[in-house]
Amino acid sequence: MGRNTEIAVEEGSTNVYADLSYADAAVMQRKSQLAGEIARAIKARRMTQEAAAELLGIEQSKVSRITRGQFRGVSEAKLLELVAKLGHDVKIVVGPVRRRAGKIELQFA
Repeated sequence: MGRNTEIAVEEGSTNVYADLSYADAAVMQRKSQLAGEIARAIKARRMTQEAAAELLGIEQSKVSRITRGQFRGVSEAKLLELVAKLGHDVKIVVGPVRRRAGKIELQFA
């Protein structure tokens, strides 16, 4: 155990899904952020998953999957809807036209 071994460390980007070479990395990151906000809102309201499911109009098992980060198969639009049902205002702003492709970004206040 006395040997000094060097470990190579690579600095990642701000998107772990891009670092893992997911083709849909930007979408996955946004969905992850929304799922995290859903989990935080449910916890802040001290709701059970059953109560959250009733409020959100989805099955408890789906609440469980979303709050555990298993959101594949759930659209961004649906996640935005769930965030709004939990009391958050959701605002979508379309900016001016640019010469490059636009970007989609989430901001939480």
